[in-house]
Amino acid sequence: MFWADKIALDTETTQTIIVNDSKTPSGRVHVGSLRGVVIHDVIYRALKHANKNVKFIYGVDDYDALDTVPHYLDQEKFAPYLGFPLCNVPSPEDNAPDYAKFFMGEFLEVFNYLGIQPEIYYLRDKYRSGAMNQYIDTFLKNAHLVREAYKQVSKSDRPSDWLPFHPICENCGKIAPTVTTDYNGKEVFYTCKPNATSYVKGCGHSGWVSPFDGHGKLPWKVEWVAKWDLVGVNIEMAGKDHSQKGGSRDVANSICRKVLQKEPPFHSPYEFILVNGTKMSSSKGVGSSAKEIAALLPPELLRFLMLRTPPKTVINFSPNYETITRLFRDYDTLITKSETPDLEEKDKAPLIYSQLETESNQISTYQAFDISTLISLLQVPHLDIEAEIIKRSPKTLTEFDWQIVRQRINVAQKWLQDYADEEEKLVLYLDRIPDRAQEITEPQKIYFRKLIQNLEAITDWEGESLQNLIFATTKQVEISQKEAFQAIYFAFLGKEKGPKAGSLFSYLDKSFVLKRLNEVL
Repeated sequence: MFWADKIALDTETTQTIIVNDSKTPSGRVHVGSLRGVVIHDVIYRALKHANKNVKFIYGVDDYDALDTVPHYLDQEKFAPYLGFPLCNVPSPEDNAPDYAKFFMGEFLEVFNYLGIQPEIYYLRDKYRSGAMNQYIDTFLKNAHLVREAYKQVSKSDRPSDWLPFHPICENCGKIAPTVTTDYNGKEVFYTCKPNATSYVKGCGHSGWVSPFDGHGKLPWKVEWVAKWDLVGVNIEMAGKDHSQKGGSRDVANSICRKVLQKEPPFHSPYEFILVNGTKMSSSKGVGSSAKEIAALLPPELLRFLMLRTPPKTVINFSPNYETITRLFRDYDTLITKSETPDLEEKDKAPLIYSQLETESNQISTYQAFDISTLISLLQVPHLDIEAEIIKRSPKTLTEFDWQIVRQRINVAQKWLQDYADEEEKLVLYLDRIPDRAQEITEPQKIYFRKLIQNLEAITDWEGESLQNLIFATTKQVEISQKEAFQAIYFAFLGKEKGPKAGSLFSYLDKSFVLKRLNEVL
């Protein structure tokens, strides 16, 4: 059984099930953050399929402090706002009222693109409206239990006068460096400490202030517990970094049991999305943003990227040639298999949940056209790509087939423009022999002579047949495949590597290929 369907089956309640996820909009949201969003959306959809009452909500933690100025923003402009609540930091552009709504707005555009429509709530509204007041009071009065949970679970020792609340400093506006040490039931006493954090200094101001109605916030692990109870969360997954033994989730679970005397929501960890083995970061700008990848990939393919791998398995993603073309191939293979009755439901589920609309469990199938072929065709000068597609398709393309093909032409064009490196680009020398052809060795020339003979004799000028012939010729003259392909790429592209040589020849006129090989000789 598919993992989300199992969660739905095991969730037994007659009440409305609340699935929750959240994000701190500290900068441009990276594609890695989409994994949690898609996972929670799929759980929501699985519960709906199981005919259970369910609601998907998404929290924006915009009372968190700005702790780093992302490299792509004006450092001088935003550095003075370090330590401020994100919702109190100005927007990088005029199209949003503040920093948090600017970056969350970008992310929500991707939600809509992927067919994900949770109910959005902002923590600023929960604090400022007074909805969090009862929890602030409860946790301040039971601070000893909160300290106990930190110490027992994460071995983190808090001073005996430490209280779980960060006021917004009345003097400097920062929330990060404020430390609360007393509570009289109506007001807290705090100090904006110069050395409270490593990234921003407090101003030294101290005084009494009401903790209610948005004058400050709970520490995020305590805030997490308050949110669960406030909005009635039943299911909330968390990334591996928060889910390790003694980590954030364990601390929050303990606080929930000790202070509220309630069981925390259902939880299961999910792994990171890595870029070349590196965990992505919003503030550091490592990896591609969710908005950028959404502009590259069709929504079904972006969902499939998140769902073809089980949640507890790392996704190592980079928008290079191999990763992108394999993603499309895997999706096309599953589309083809979905038409056969022997494909198991658990294997079909990633495809079903990749669709924007899954109410009917129906998948729109199409005649697949290989994305790697499109990438190559787009780089051949003066080529009528649609005519070439018609020539290469085994049967007549339907209107929907053409819709998919044209969508993929757009993907291939964008990938070539924004992501392809020089080695991945096809630069075809039509008017002259590349300079690197001079590097072709005598054994490679012997190979060319035999290849010319074999190409002259062949009648099937198709990619696969040509590829087989190129391989077969290497055995006839006893040259390594690496040397043979290098010679072909030197002769046509002026580089050591290139696309499938058989496909490359098939895009070109037979007479041109033979002429170029003879010219090189």
